[in-house]
Amino acid sequence: MKLVRLLANLGYGSRRQATLLCRQGRVTDARGEVLYADDVVAHAEVRVNGEPLDPPQGMLLMLHKPVGYTCSTRDPGRVVYDLLPPRFRLRTPALSTVGRLDRDTSGLLLLTDDGALLHRIIAPKSNLPKVYEAELAQPLRGDEAALFASGTLLLESDTTPLKPARLDVLDPQRVRLTLTEGRYHQVRRMFAAVGNHVERLHRSRIGGLALGDLAAGEWRQLDADARTRLFATNNADIPP
Repeated sequence: MKLVRLLANLGYGSRRQATLLCRQGRVTDARGEVLYADDVVAHAEVRVNGEPLDPPQGMLLMLHKPVGYTCSTRDPGRVVYDLLPPRFRLRTPALSTVGRLDRDTSGLLLLTDDGALLHRIIAPKSNLPKVYEAELAQPLRGDEAALFASGTLLLESDTTPLKPARLDVLDPQRVRLTLTEGRYHQVRRMFAAVGNHVERLHRSRIGGLALGDLAAGEWRQLDADARTRLFATNNADIPP
């Protein structure tokens, strides 16, 4: 792939802008030699303003999404892409969120430009557990854990019951809920179905990946080991 196309695909600008970067001498190899738009160079050898290129196609990121941001590219307000380098929004293929967290939910959000990986993560047959911590408006009534685990709960407007979900009670108004599916506003709707309301919601884990100490608004690239951990888990692996 020619350098100009590589730079454009990674979001460093249009082909015209990428060509200008080269003409300005801002694109070099690892030894500092200036590169030109038509050069064909290994990705790892390219530097822009002295910095290595962003990861090639197949990138996977973990973001700690704060409350107040949406996962849409069309929302007029604050979006999760505002928390990333601006060029990430211009990559080809596009960098997409893996599922969504609504505006009022914080926590672990994955983003990738690998379509096959995205579909593998969100596919129903993957059964990847997703762990949420919720603060409730009212104390639990006592039968929620059994109901959620039964696989019989039918949400309003749905035609099929939910898969069994695990509820761990942290205190009467604070819980940890582990799901293996991702229906629209599922956690909020589950508690609405039992006469309660979720006041705060946070996702702390997807599969074998935990958010850990990643600060709100921060992100990091995930390596091959992290991808392996993502899929090497099931409900039994989630700590109580």
